[in-house]
Amino acid sequence: MKLFITLLLCGFGLISNAQTSKELIGKWKLVKETKDGVVTTPTDVYQVFMEDGIFQGINGSNSRKGKWKLSDDNKELTIKISIISIKFSVDYFDAKKRTISSDKTGKLEYVKVE
Repeated sequence: MKLFITLLLCGFGLISNAQTSKELIGKWKLVKETKDGVVTTPTDVYQVFMEDGIFQGINGSNSRKGKWKLSDDNKELTIKISIISIKFSVDYFDAKKRTISSDKTGKLEYVKVE
């Protein structure tokens, strides 16, 4: 019985990991930015993740296209726009909320929008 429960929990873990990349697809709004202890609440800043690793960053009326890649263990998100590539640590992620961080940007908190 213990073996069955252990296998069941491992199976759920694999399923949730496999879905992470698919759940990332969509439009995400930046709701909180924390860098060097300073907290800001940006407006009109979005990340759009599309199939085949296509990415779009939107800041007000400005938009930049690029590529994205999520590591196999879903712990690192790399976004590349033009020649700039930033690796983010995935601190928290579910279907509706995502928190990522890097030394360059600080901590970024997003919510999924329709």
